[in-house]
Amino acid sequence: MVDIDVRHRLRRVTAPANHVADGLASVGRHVTFYCKTIASMPFALIHYRKHVLAQISEVSFGTNSVLSGGGTIGIVFAMSLAAAMMLGVETQRGLELVGMTTMSGMLSAIANTRELAPVVVAIALAAKVGTGFTAQVGAMRISDEIDALDSMAIRSIPFLAGTRVLAAMVCVIPIYMIGLLASYLSTRLVLVTWGGASAGTYDYYFHLALAPEDLLYSALKAVVFAAVVSLVHCAYGYYAHGGPSGVGQAAGRALRTAILAIGILDVLLTFALWGLVPEIPGLGI
Repeated sequence: MVDIDVRHRLRRVTAPANHVADGLASVGRHVTFYCKTIASMPFALIHYRKHVLAQISEVSFGTNSVLSGGGTIGIVFAMSLAAAMMLGVETQRGLELVGMTTMSGMLSAIANTRELAPVVVAIALAAKVGTGFTAQVGAMRISDEIDALDSMAIRSIPFLAGTRVLAAMVCVIPIYMIGLLASYLSTRLVLVTWGGASAGTYDYYFHLALAPEDLLYSALKAVVFAAVVSLVHCAYGYYAHGGPSGVGQAAGRALRTAILAIGILDVLLTFALWGLVPEIPGLGI
């Protein structure tokens, strides 16, 4: 009886340390998975070309519906419209306070291109496509299909994760372009049509501040976000356990982790691509 009480007290005392150790072990598994997946992408592209194409088709036109109407493209379009409208409203109010409403086109070009469009696309991709990746890979894990792949000498990480990461990186480009266009149109609608700003002045400063390298860097951010979202969701699916409910919990954790990663990466990439003190093209400042 005494031994049972001692063991129970020891478990209570060491429980926090065990939770920390389990958390560190989980982080280590995920980091190892990310590194293996990135390293295996050339192998997946060479040896699993057909599966990569199948994943691109699935992500683009299948159940995940990235490009088909009503799918992720509709979500991105709607989210971009709403976010850009709020950006236009706050831009108009803020510039009116300092008497600089003529600069609204410049802020629209910079904010939509550098921040709004890539982040909106990444969040929509995580919510729509990423959770699908977690569910698919997690269902294979709990049904022992991944173990079956390993037993047949099929490398499960490049076959399941590498192909999906490549597909997401390819398919995010057209989504990003649609979201960016929706952001531009929505902000211009709010500022020019509803806000009464001069269309000529708005367009002048918009084109003056919008540089080709900004579009390139913004597209690069979207591709990086797509890769990170796919890696996170595939990792949670790959290590899912606990039956169908465990797969659902893994999908929720993956979505939370992906959104947090998007926020952190957005800040880091903005500083890395545009510097701590960014310059405005065409204005010399």
